[in-house]
Amino acid sequence: MTISEAKKIFERRRSHFSKATTYVLVHGATAGGWVWRSIPSRLRAAGRDVYTPTLTGLGERRHLFSPDITMETHIEDVFNVLTFEDLHDVILVGHSYGGAVITGVAERAAERLSHLVYLDAFILQDGEAVKDLYDPPVVDALTIHYLNGGKSLPVDGTETSDPRFTEHPLKTFFYPFHLNNKAARTLPRTYIFCTEKDEMGIRGQGIVRSARRVKEAGWPYHELKTGHHPMWTMPRELTELLLSIASTGHS
Repeated sequence: MTISEAKKIFERRRSHFSKATTYVLVHGATAGGWVWRSIPSRLRAAGRDVYTPTLTGLGERRHLFSPDITMETHIEDVFNVLTFEDLHDVILVGHSYGGAVITGVAERAAERLSHLVYLDAFILQDGEAVKDLYDPPVVDALTIHYLNGGKSLPVDGTETSDPRFTEHPLKTFFYPFHLNNKAARTLPRTYIFCTEKDEMGIRGQGIVRSARRVKEAGWPYHELKTGHHPMWTMPRELTELLLSIASTGHS
């Protein structure tokens, strides 16, 4: 092979990778980047770039847990991935609590994003905190716990079967969002709702309320007939949905 031929091959490969869709997958409360299981490898097999950051104080970063961790900390975690990896045209996916995180990231870095995907996730309006998505008795209980020095949300429900779930910094649920970025509001967005909510109990209230909001607002909307972790139970179907968003530019 001549030097000229090698250069042509290199340029073709560089062109391919520069055009590859990039996904950043943001996990939910008490979880970590590990929670996505086979989804990153499936997306990479389709020629996509994938990042699965773990938020501060959770997963393999649990040693950094502090009651002072706020939503702003977790927004900064993802923002820094976009910045230091120099990512652009990113499809930003937020699962559960991760939906609140990606909303905050879009406020700071809309120019680096091409699409927001909310996977069974929280949708917050201007002035709201995560706690405000729940019914008053739940909000009252969280507030009392917080005011009495509560530092974390406990692992609950089916999550206790996996020791990698950890306690979650409680302060993150009390962060009020201020949505002022016009560019962020114009980003395409899609909602994926997981219909089987029995396993979640009261923890599903905020997600059910969020799904109702986006349906009323006319967002592109999909349903998966499964529980809260489709990356475990329906990985093929979830991957296909994510790829379809990239291939069409919308859902």
